[in-house]
Amino acid sequence: MSEILSAIESDDAVARDFEALPVPESYRAVVVEESDADMFAGLPTWEKDPRRSLKIREVATPELAPGEALVAVMASAINYNTVWTSIFEPVSTFGFLKRLGGKHHLPYHVVGSDLAGVVLRVGPGVTVWKPGDRVVAHCLDVPLERPDGHNDTMLDPQQRIWGFETNFGGLADLALVKANQLMPKPEHLTWEEAASPGLVNSTAYRQLVSANGGNMKQGDTVLIWGASGGLGSYATQFALNGGATPVCVVSSPDKAEICRSMGAELIIDRSAEGYRFWKNEHEQDPREWKRFGARIRELTGGEDPDIVFEHPGRETFGASVFVARKGGKIVTCASTSGYLHQYDNRYLWMNLKSIVSSHFANYREAWEANRLVAKGKIHPTLSRVYSLDETGQAAHDVHRNAHQGKVGVLCLAPSEGLGVLDHELRGRNIDAINRFRSS
Repeated sequence: MSEILSAIESDDAVARDFEALPVPESYRAVVVEESDADMFAGLPTWEKDPRRSLKIREVATPELAPGEALVAVMASAINYNTVWTSIFEPVSTFGFLKRLGGKHHLPYHVVGSDLAGVVLRVGPGVTVWKPGDRVVAHCLDVPLERPDGHNDTMLDPQQRIWGFETNFGGLADLALVKANQLMPKPEHLTWEEAASPGLVNSTAYRQLVSANGGNMKQGDTVLIWGASGGLGSYATQFALNGGATPVCVVSSPDKAEICRSMGAELIIDRSAEGYRFWKNEHEQDPREWKRFGARIRELTGGEDPDIVFEHPGRETFGASVFVARKGGKIVTCASTSGYLHQYDNRYLWMNLKSIVSSHFANYREAWEANRLVAKGKIHPTLSRVYSLDETGQAAHDVHRNAHQGKVGVLCLAPSEGLGVLDHELRGRNIDAINRFRSS
């Protein structure tokens, strides 16, 4: 690994130098173990602790198949799917690995759905990428053997999320990816900054901007739940960058200030204003929906949201359906507060509203989202960086929502701040790049 790191940090190493490096037989990785799958049985979600289940192990380097690439991982990041894997909810991800079979079905699962690093090897048939290329990876793993996915790879019946539904993810010193997951690293960013947008940036792009999701246009009013969080912070940037007006819902004054620093003006601190959408575990409170809708109209000058960027799920979904404008869209991609949604269908059907499902992004959407980052139009929302040994704590903090934006993890990178090549572009955007770091 030290030889690999030296080559990456060298100013003059080229493809043949990386091709000459020996690939280690094993590497450090963050894993969950199949024998621990029942360790949290009977506990409520809140009490399940990723620090107990996520472990650092030395694992065997997998064989490289056609169409695959082996990447030396300089940095990765935490997403909520790693939290789900670590607490074995809503199901154990070992079920995914068993169905996938082959080299992926092991008694351990190497987690992580983001990375920034350098290609070490490519398998047969890979022609676009070569050893030494500096890359980031999006997390769509798709073989495209079926016709269903050829218009939109997210519709492929064999589509999987890498590092969640497959093995050998990015929270490790090496990672195995399909070549069509790779994208150029934004060269004005450090390794940890470049690793952080991947999953959430691409997800927000499809959900809000793409024709497969919200199909946002200039002038739209967009209600964004969790607007300073991992997904919401990118949605807020896309809305502002695309000529829409975000209405940012947050849960604290600090998070409200983050949204203001991005340029958002319309902000609802739901904790300060005391919204309680549920009377109890089984019954929602439509009066609170109406109060919330009135507050949105007060901020927007009487307009209801054209698009609701919905991801909390159970807790907020009834309110989201209610407040969307007539003919508007509720675009949903996750359910971090619970996936059994309830809403009053009268407000949907009689007002011709649409519920649109959105899940991650296809390669084209991920590429476009990454291109906007590389051009300095959309910025990473990295707030804190952990070492690989601290991954359990990082996932715990995300589980408890004790973070802003995204949290990164250093893998092979020995320290923060490395990997920048385009210093001019970085200098022009340094305040935006560091926006979440100073929060």
